[in-house]
Amino acid sequence: METSDSKVVILCGGRGVRFHEATELRPKPLIEIGGRPILWHIMKTYGYYGHQDFILCLGYRGEMIKRHFLDYELMNCDFTVQLGRKKKIELHNTCQEQGWKVTLAETGINAMTGARIKRIEKYVDSDLFLLTYGDAVTNLNISNLVDFHHSHKKIGTITAVSSLSRFGDLKIGRGNLVEEFREKAPIHGSYINGGFFVFDRRLFDYVDDDDSCSFERQPLERLAKDGQLAAYVHDGYWQCMDTYRDWEILEQAWNTNNPPWKVWG
Repeated sequence: METSDSKVVILCGGRGVRFHEATELRPKPLIEIGGRPILWHIMKTYGYYGHQDFILCLGYRGEMIKRHFLDYELMNCDFTVQLGRKKKIELHNTCQEQGWKVTLAETGINAMTGARIKRIEKYVDSDLFLLTYGDAVTNLNISNLVDFHHSHKKIGTITAVSSLSRFGDLKIGRGNLVEEFREKAPIHGSYINGGFFVFDRRLFDYVDDDDSCSFERQPLERLAKDGQLAAYVHDGYWQCMDTYRDWEILEQAWNTNNPPWKVWG
């Protein structure tokens, strides 16, 4: 798969309050499925489609995510260490993720998602970038999503998935345009915000640096109102990890040895 220059922005800063029993001591993106953090599963999906340049928006316990990547090669390779005043480490093999570039950006402990996105604008040097959350997996074809975005020439594309509407409810009209976006609507809708986005740089005009700027509120609502948000409908596998029950579903799926989101070899 050809490597893309487009950045992948992953929101990793939330407190995960609905999964408090697991997130009290670590950030939700580091909760493991099959012995690997869910963040790894998400990044492996993007990496499979050639997207290997990541920007992680850190907040709650962000230092643990930093340490995870600082130690990544040592934890995933055989090595020999020579002790002494100048400790020398010799790696004997390479990890499969060699070539990944990961920018770890502190975006504030109390910042909402829109503020976090605004604060990493300086690291996005591509005209196009991808965006997702650090708590959901899918077998979505990322290349098809990007092609769809290019075909519609809108500021943003949102992935619409079928589920109960405890997430942003989407009203999709003609031409696959989002006519209305309602965050966490109290009624059941046919499609919800699946959290896998493509944007061009004009998105940064819709978010601001104030901690209270929630990406799912005014920015997405405005994009929909302006006719600048297209919807890519994904009828395949998608599962978030919002609660302990969600984690159990994912762990059981992984243990089947044929997890539905594992597109990589």
